[in-house]
Amino acid sequence: MGEHNGKDAANTRRRLLLLRHAKSDWPDDAEDHERPLAKRGRKAASLVADYMVKKRLRPDVVLVSGARRTRETWAFIESRLTKTTEIRILETLYEAPAERILALLRDLDPKYRDVLVLAHNPGLQDIALRLASNGEGDALARLRDKFPTGALACILFDAEGWNQVGEGRGYLERFVVPRSLA
Repeated sequence: MGEHNGKDAANTRRRLLLLRHAKSDWPDDAEDHERPLAKRGRKAASLVADYMVKKRLRPDVVLVSGARRTRETWAFIESRLTKTTEIRILETLYEAPAERILALLRDLDPKYRDVLVLAHNPGLQDIALRLASNGEGDALARLRDKFPTGALACILFDAEGWNQVGEGRGYLERFVVPRSLA
């Protein structure tokens, strides 16, 4: 991308936060789309929300699947953020494959530096593995192994816009699971 001074390099940094919804309940009468968070999921969502605040992971825009469990997970995080964030509830993220997630990212305005996608597996794990070519410590190996409910992957890109984000262009900055935050 050419040479950048410190200010320009900061302007090309993009951070993608991929968050899988927290653990959901399986009530007999609920369709999959309407499954609520389980007690364990509510606890995990709180832990992830606190972690995001502590690490200053504050997205400019949030893309949330329309499923109840993803919306409830976002409610825990949103309640702790002090920064105003644009939120988009997207039915197209419900059980979205990696290709659809990537298409949504590439359509984002370059004014957004930090983006959170709150959705489902296997799409989240697939897109994370496609985008991150290397990562911090054993984060990539743990991500390959499993992307459990409530897990958060943070991928950094050097790109002037989201339309430049592509396979193998990201660096997995961190991968955290609720169990490690308890």
